[in-house]
Amino acid sequence: MRFFIRGLTFTLMLKLNSLSGAEHPSVQNGLLLDLNASHGVTADVDGWVTSWENQVQGDTARLFVSIDEGVRTAKPGSGRPRVRPNATELKGHASLIFEEDELINFEEDTFDHLTTGSGYTWLAVLKPYVTPLGDTEFGIYRLKDVNSFLGNLRNSDRYCGFWGCLDDDLTFWVGSRNDVTFGRFDENNPKLSGRKLEPGRFYVLAARMGAGGGTVDIEIFVNGANPLGRAAFPVNPAADASKLAIGTERDATNHPGSESFDGEIARVLIYERPLSDLELTKTIDELVEHYGIPL
Repeated sequence: MRFFIRGLTFTLMLKLNSLSGAEHPSVQNGLLLDLNASHGVTADVDGWVTSWENQVQGDTARLFVSIDEGVRTAKPGSGRPRVRPNATELKGHASLIFEEDELINFEEDTFDHLTTGSGYTWLAVLKPYVTPLGDTEFGIYRLKDVNSFLGNLRNSDRYCGFWGCLDDDLTFWVGSRNDVTFGRFDENNPKLSGRKLEPGRFYVLAARMGAGGGTVDIEIFVNGANPLGRAAFPVNPAADASKLAIGTERDATNHPGSESFDGEIARVLIYERPLSDLELTKTIDELVEHYGIPL
C-alpha cells in the first residue's frame, strides 16, 4: 500500500517475527550466517522483499538487500524476491520466491577467507522450479547450466569465491574458484555434481570445503551427511572473493537474471569452517525435522 503526502511516496512495510530460540541450530561454533525466511524479512505490503536480516548476532554481514538491477517487463518487482508465508510443505514456515531475483550483502570482505584457508560448510533449504529456457525477463540470455542460488564470485579476469548452483535439468552442483586460471571448469575451478532434483520439492543441500593450505577436498550433500561426490581444490591464499549474493552467483549488475535461480529458499546457513561429520549430520537432521523435508 502506498501513501502520497506532499509529493512523497511511502511504502507500508511489514517485518516478520523475531527469531525464537528453538530455531537456532545447535551447532553454533563458526556460524557466520543464518538467513531464515520466517524471521528478519522486510517486505512491502505486496510481499516484495527489500531486505533479509542475518540472525547471527553481531556478525558484519547483517543485511541482504534488493538492488533492483535491470527492468522487468513480464512482472513488477525489478529484481526483488517475494515472501511466501506459511508454506504447508514446510510445516508452516516461510520461504522466499526467487525468479531472476537477488539479494546482496555489501560487506565486501566478510566471506573472503572461506576459500583461502578457513574452509566452509554451507547449507540451504530450497525448492527448485523448472528452469526457464531462452532469454531472461531482462532480455539477456540465460547461461546454460548455471542457475545459482548463492555465491560470492569476484567478477574479474579469473574469478574466485564459491557458489551453489543447478544445471538446467536441476542437477545440483557446487564449486570454488581460486583466481589462478581462467576457465569455466578446470583443476582450479572444479564443478562437483550431486544428483538431479525434482521440481516443486524442498531439499536440504550442503557443501563442505576443508581447511588449510595446499589442496583440500570439497564435498556435496543432499538431505543427509553421506557425501555424493568429492573434488580436490588447490587453495590460493591470495584470492580475493566478492560480496555474497543470494539468488544468483554474484552481484550480477552486468548480467541480471542470466545466472539466477528460479525457486524458493527457506534457509541458508554458512559456517567459516568444515563441520565434522557428526556436526554436519546433526545440523542436517535438525533442518530435515524442523521443515519436514521428505527423505
